[in-house]
Amino acid sequence: MPMSRTARVAALAAAAIAAGGLAACSSSSGGSSAAPPAATATSSAKIQTGGTVNVIANSGPDHWDTVPAYYTADYEFERVYARQLLTYPTVPYTGTSGAGWNTSTTPVADAATEVPTTANGGITDNGKVYTFHIKPGVDWDTTPARQVTAQDFLREYKAFFNPVSPVGNAAYYTATIAGMQAYDNAETAYFANTKAHPATAANIANFQNTHSISGVTAVNSSTIQFTLTQPASDFLYMLAMPFTSARPVEYDSYVPNSLQLNEHLISDGPYQPTDFVAGKSVTFVQNPAWKQSTDAVRHQYVSKIQLTIDGSTAQTQLSDIQAGSQDLIDDTNVNPSSIPALEASKAPNFQIWGGSNTQPYLVFNLRSPNQNNAVGNLDLRQAVEYGLDKVAVVRAGGGPDIASIINTVIPPGNTGYVNSNMYPDASGAGNVAECKTLLTKAGHPNGITLNYDYPSDSTNTRLFEAIQASLANCGITLKGTPEPGSSIFVDLGNAPENNKPGTWDIGQAAWFPDWYGNNGRTVVQALFEGGQCVVNTNNYSCFDNASVDSDIASAESASSLSAASNFWHAADQTIMQNAVIVPIMSQNFADIASTRIRGVLPDGSTYQTALYNPNIGGPDLGEIWIASS
Repeated sequence: MPMSRTARVAALAAAAIAAGGLAACSSSSGGSSAAPPAATATSSAKIQTGGTVNVIANSGPDHWDTVPAYYTADYEFERVYARQLLTYPTVPYTGTSGAGWNTSTTPVADAATEVPTTANGGITDNGKVYTFHIKPGVDWDTTPARQVTAQDFLREYKAFFNPVSPVGNAAYYTATIAGMQAYDNAETAYFANTKAHPATAANIANFQNTHSISGVTAVNSSTIQFTLTQPASDFLYMLAMPFTSARPVEYDSYVPNSLQLNEHLISDGPYQPTDFVAGKSVTFVQNPAWKQSTDAVRHQYVSKIQLTIDGSTAQTQLSDIQAGSQDLIDDTNVNPSSIPALEASKAPNFQIWGGSNTQPYLVFNLRSPNQNNAVGNLDLRQAVEYGLDKVAVVRAGGGPDIASIINTVIPPGNTGYVNSNMYPDASGAGNVAECKTLLTKAGHPNGITLNYDYPSDSTNTRLFEAIQASLANCGITLKGTPEPGSSIFVDLGNAPENNKPGTWDIGQAAWFPDWYGNNGRTVVQALFEGGQCVVNTNNYSCFDNASVDSDIASAESASSLSAASNFWHAADQTIMQNAVIVPIMSQNFADIASTRIRGVLPDGSTYQTALYNPNIGGPDLGEIWIASS
């Protein structure tokens, strides 16, 4: 749902922003975002077993139920107690290109026996039917242990539209799986009558167990089949989202996302939660039902994982990590003011990992009536494209170790990305002369003042000030309105209410994809598809272009990755020609663990500290061990 998505965007934006405390003085345009060269170092150190990993959090996960969970802090722990048909391996990488990045962002089999393809017979009917077989031995931690079945996965999809706490993002599935939208409509209509159908555990379970989704079928206990409305080259990525985890039948006894459910979590991963104290702590111990032979991406080297939620600040948490009283951080980012010293120290337990995002970008309110719809004029928008000094903004954000300039809608490391710049600007430093020429052509030879919304935290304020100063050089004055991060994305997305009145002309937004690689659905469609100018939209500009919509539809139904890539790139180019947004940079992520934590790769080799997983947005708790010295 939109609010859950906003929470995840805000959390990831904060993670990248936290790395913005570095001082630097230069940047370069294009290419993949960088990270320290040591990121690929591994060793054959003998893995030690046992011990307790201590994880500290300010507020911790906001959901333990896998259906609504849509937050980095949720994903970090779901990794060890919830399995999907497909998932992502965790390996070291330096940027958004190369073998490490490609491996980390390509789905592999998890509970499924293999990734379906046309060659192995798993994808049939011209790309519209996907068949998965579940590995024998993937078991729930019940007494006695019980095999995870196709019905358990089907149960999760039926829980997507429960009236209490629905799935984090339904659109991926309603747009692709046959019958999913109809099922959503039916359940929503049924529970709309709250008097006749109160949202009790029994009523929710009864509805879900007596209704079917035509496009999701449990062929038998070990086979699940999905039928799509049309081919979707990115469908496998959707099935690696934690929303799609197996769901045990015992959950039918609890209201979704309730304290009762949280206190009775059932695991099919390497660790099982015990001693659940809401808002305070959760202990994870080894799950005796889990078998390493069924799991190629997780391990069970530590005896226990202890989560403590105490409201501590970033500085306190960093001090605890450095002192060794805590090992990993769940939901708080490395203290920004400490990053320069950490980077200079070359400490092996501190790492800056490459990211692929658009953080921040400028978005134009195409419907603003201010000054006769000034930002509706293409010449004015292109003046901003030329006038912005992206080098200065990157410098304000921490410099080239923390961010790389981008000039396209699709960030590096994703299908359809081509390193190009439609508005040549001296390698990102801006073209003031062209900005002034276009501003005059737009009818503003003496300059113009525009309303500008931006997040009010210190780092985003620093970014705004750099943006404001660079555009002032060519006669564009930004009248800034700071907003808390908890509300700005809601306000930008409250179209059409906020757009037509002109409460803002330009907004300072941020976007992080839900997956990487073939992810145009999570970038281009989410931000630019026409008809999306609704409350809680991510199409903040209310952009509507028939050519872009056609390319989106063609990309999503493409039968091959190369064909999809061409359509996504074409949409990117059209959007940039229309100057709907000004991409600025893609930010990286700073992470630290205690000195005793080691990462482990799927091949058993050891990494110098905890491994960061870009799809989790944090360390992989299933790939760690504790070194005694």
